[in-house]
Amino acid sequence: MTYIVALTGGIASGKSTVADLFAARQIDIIDADLIAREVVEPGQPALVTMADYFGHKILLENGQLDRKQLRNIIFSDPRHKQWLNNLLHPLIQQRTQQKFAQCSAEWCLWVVPLLVENQLQHLAQRVIVVDSEEERQIERVCERDRISRSQALAIIQSQATRQQRLAIADDIIDNNLSKSALAERVSQLILTYNQFASEYKGRKL
Repeated sequence: MTYIVALTGGIASGKSTVADLFAARQIDIIDADLIAREVVEPGQPALVTMADYFGHKILLENGQLDRKQLRNIIFSDPRHKQWLNNLLHPLIQQRTQQKFAQCSAEWCLWVVPLLVENQLQHLAQRVIVVDSEEERQIERVCERDRISRSQALAIIQSQATRQQRLAIADDIIDNNLSKSALAERVSQLILTYNQFASEYKGRKL
């Protein structure tokens, strides 16, 4: 059984930057967002079910999911969001477990933005939280996604609070660190997880 380190954080907190630093050090990455995209690709049963429920307005001309349109729909009605979660979460978890089983390294990094919201922390042996102040998140997401401040705030408020994430953190990475300091922090954590994973494997044998 591979030792799982979960990496989480709020929207635009810097998770991708941190994950890229781990990947650059040849750490195996399992990305929950990529898995979530895989299960709604054209031809997948989930996308057909979604189009039946929401209508074909959620599809682009090429058959791909129109994520902006879907986001507008689910944020306008919590019932739609709950229906979508009930459909997709079991599929995503099934695919995630397959990825865990396929990982041949002693440990892997599981990048999962909604770890706290979906209460998935029990699936990991260790949790890293990329911590960010809310105002900085708002600035980043507005610039990145070209949305209004009110839209960015609505997304942030729909997620777990900063305090809720920090409460389940084993390790915290401050996203205000310089690029070099961030890389050094990642290097230190890799050494720690190498040791933890080796000890974990020893206990399982």
